[in-house]
Amino acid sequence: MSTPSTTERYSYKARWFHWVMAGLIVLAYILILSRSQFAKGTDLRTLVVQTHFWMGIVVLIMAFFRVAERRRHTPPGITPPLERVLRPAATLSHYALYAFLFVQPLLGLFTVLLERGALPIPLTSLSIPAPFDISKDTAENLEHLHVLLGTIFYYVIGLHVVAAIWHHFVRKDNTVRRMV
Repeated sequence: MSTPSTTERYSYKARWFHWVMAGLIVLAYILILSRSQFAKGTDLRTLVVQTHFWMGIVVLIMAFFRVAERRRHTPPGITPPLERVLRPAATLSHYALYAFLFVQPLLGLFTVLLERGALPIPLTSLSIPAPFDISKDTAENLEHLHVLLGTIFYYVIGLHVVAAIWHHFVRKDNTVRRMV
């Protein structure tokens, strides 16, 4: 199989953002799911949780650049074009994924700021002070929402992967080839 031309693929930066952010999101999920392997209050558990948090911050920052790149370069078309009924589903799932890239890290950020009153910097005793007062109740509500959205997005991300596989092996279009 030959490599598609650059006009048939997303820009290099768009592909880079996609795959690096996908890796960071998987790592953030692995970190938060593995935290229970370490006793509460231990340095290792704290490092795992803080690394999860900072992965989210990196994803949030990268999301702004990713959206800017998408606005600068029109995504290449799918060949053959999607049937009319599939277009809204594809659009909705992409909007959901982009919303997740912004909302999930922001929920985590505000949870920590409202719970602790500062952002701890891993491997140091330094922290960045919060611009507002501590509110444990609000932090708890935001954390519940953060966990709920994280769970929902297991399924949205899974749907994204299944759709990519379906496009490639069943529909046999260029959807996957545009992003590799």
